[in-house]
Amino acid sequence: MIFVGGLPFSTNNSSWSSSSSQGSDILVALLEHPVLVSASHSFKSMEETKVSVSSETPSPSKYVYVFQREYATVDPALVDYVGTDEATTCVGLVIRNRRNRMTSIAHMDNPEIVDIGLCQMLSLVVDHDLDAELDHANGTTISECYSDMDGYSLPLCRKLVDTLQRRQEKFHVQTLHVLGHNTKRDSQGNAYPIFHGFLVETCTGSLSPASFDGTSRCPDEIVRRIRVTSSYQDTSWNGKLLETYDTQTDRFVIAPCHWTVRKFYIVMSLQQLSDEEILRRCSTSPSAEGPDFVENLRRQWNYLIKHPDWRETFPWKQPRVFQRAADGGWRRC
Repeated sequence: MIFVGGLPFSTNNSSWSSSSSQGSDILVALLEHPVLVSASHSFKSMEETKVSVSSETPSPSKYVYVFQREYATVDPALVDYVGTDEATTCVGLVIRNRRNRMTSIAHMDNPEIVDIGLCQMLSLVVDHDLDAELDHANGTTISECYSDMDGYSLPLCRKLVDTLQRRQEKFHVQTLHVLGHNTKRDSQGNAYPIFHGFLVETCTGSLSPASFDGTSRCPDEIVRRIRVTSSYQDTSWNGKLLETYDTQTDRFVIAPCHWTVRKFYIVMSLQQLSDEEILRRCSTSPSAEGPDFVENLRRQWNYLIKHPDWRETFPWKQPRVFQRAADGGWRRC
C-alpha cells in the first residue's frame, strides 16, 4: 500500500477496468500530488553529486554501485553510500526501512522484472510490521505527456506504482522524480533526463542526484555490463533482477550468466559499425545517452571477442567474488 505525507494514498477512480488502467490512474495522481510535486522540485534544485573514488583519501567512504537490471541491499553499518546512474528510459528505485535503515536500490529496465524484483529487494529490508519507506527516483520518458503510451519509462512506472499499491507493505513515497518531472528538451525537441542517477546516504536516507565515473562504477564493470544484455538470453534470469552484492559480508558476489557463441558473431559485426550507427541501433534513446555510451559498448564487445565462451568468465558456473580493500576499492577473491 502506498502512503504520501503519512496518509494512505487513493485515487478518485474506484472502477478500474484493468491493472494497466489502474496503474495509469495511480501514476497520474501521484505525479500531481502536491507533496510529491514539491519534493520533485526540491530534488530538481539540488546540485548533482559527481562521485569519484580516490585511493589517496585517508578514510574513503564505502560505496556500492549498481548497473542496469542489478539490485543491491546494503547495511548502513557496512556501507556509507549506494547509487546508480546512466538511466535514460530506465527507472531507479530506492526502498529504505525507517527502523533498521536497511536500504535496497535497483536499476529497473522492464515491467516484467517488477514483481519478482520487488520481492528480491524487500527480502532483507522489510521487518515483521511491514512498514518500509520508499524513495522512487530518476526515470524519464520520451514524452512529457502522462497519457502517451509510447514512452519507454511509462509502462515501467505504471507497473511499479500498481504493484506497490497492491502489496501489503506500507510504502511511504518520498520522491517520485520520473517522466515529465525529470524531462527536459533541446532546441530540436529531443527529450533528455534532467538527471541520470542518484546517490543515497544510508545513515540518513537522504537522496541526491548523482553521476559516477570509472573509479566508482565498480568492481568488474565490463562483465557486469555484459550480463545486462546476456541475461535476456539466459532463462535462469527471466523476470529477475541480477544478483550482484552480498549484504551480510559486504562483498560483490556477481552471479554467473551465460551467453552463446552467436553473441560473438553479433558483436564482431557491430564492432565494424560507425559510432553514429552504433548509437542509433543499440540505444532506446540515442539523443539522451552519455558521451561514453559507444565507448562502453566497444569495450564490452572487445571482451566478448577475446572471451567468446562464457565459461572462461564464470568457470564451473561460479560467481565472481570481490572483497572491499583498505583503500576503498575492490579486490577479487
